[in-house]
Amino acid sequence: MSLQYATALPAGFYAGEAAHVRDQVAVIARSWQLLAHASQLADPGDHVVDQVGRLPVIVVRGTDGVLRAFANVCRHRAGPLALCNGKGARALHCKYHGWTYTLEGQLRSAPEMQDAGAFDVVDIRLPALRVAEWQGLVFVAASDEVPAFEAVYGGIAERIAPIDLTALRFARRDHYDLACDWKVYVDNFLEGYHLPHVHPGLSKVLDYRAYDTELSDFKSLQHSPLRDAGGANAYGDGEAFYWFVYPNVMLNILPGRLQTNRVLPLGPGRCRVEFDYYYAPGPAGEALAAADRDFSDEVQAEDIAICEAVQRGLDSGSYEAGRLCPKRESGVWHFHNQLRAAYAADAMAGGQPG
Repeated sequence: MSLQYATALPAGFYAGEAAHVRDQVAVIARSWQLLAHASQLADPGDHVVDQVGRLPVIVVRGTDGVLRAFANVCRHRAGPLALCNGKGARALHCKYHGWTYTLEGQLRSAPEMQDAGAFDVVDIRLPALRVAEWQGLVFVAASDEVPAFEAVYGGIAERIAPIDLTALRFARRDHYDLACDWKVYVDNFLEGYHLPHVHPGLSKVLDYRAYDTELSDFKSLQHSPLRDAGGANAYGDGEAFYWFVYPNVMLNILPGRLQTNRVLPLGPGRCRVEFDYYYAPGPAGEALAAADRDFSDEVQAEDIAICEAVQRGLDSGSYEAGRLCPKRESGVWHFHNQLRAAYAADAMAGGQPG
């Protein structure tokens, strides 16, 4: 359906256990997921644990300096190889029965297995996952069906040049648990239509008249010149780049800073949004981080309130899929089309039909 005649997704896509499971399998598990910053994985044995869809994942820097990702699931009886992030591990030890793997994923020892017939540690390896490092960020793909990384993230660095994201340093992480489906939060991010009505402070910073959206295969960019932003928000002069990369990563790039967002499904009608903040090193970056904090908290409180209210409306039984605004909601239309394609592909592969 063309944008001029587009409607939003029906309410049923935002509610219930079946919709949640379908999203985990058909969307999250079949996409590049942001898992860490390279500074967390600087040295051999440094590792990060996380989840991609329903799959526990571990990312580790090998003794050869290569970054690898594996299912965080022991080949013995599914125990975890690590329970939390760590530094300098010499091997990966299953926390259940002590099977030990090298940092390259090869089983090295299995206690008391000498009586097992036709058993050789050489034959057992952890399932490897695809991993990519880009602009200091680390991503994992848990499925071979996921497109090449360059096809998804290619072009962003060129578009924001001369900004160099690798020069920025991690400052802090905030997270918010919301009483809404994860797609409600993404929908809200993908349009500036609500700015004058929900974000009075942010509307003073962004030039709504010049606010535009650019679409490409796996991502969209909302772009705006910054107006005089003196005072508490201190955004300064320049441009705001709000990138969305399908299905749940946001890169908010403004003068002197990067904010990454991960939107994580927690269950029916529940999600978590993780915000990582990066600034240039030194006093100027520290001052910018301090000035940003209250303003960012204000914007997030406004978004949380409206997203949770929208979820209540979706759950009410009174909502029918509404028309989208072609001028302001092309990003939402683009995202919904990507979801429809993912659901259709999952149904064709024998998953739960949409």
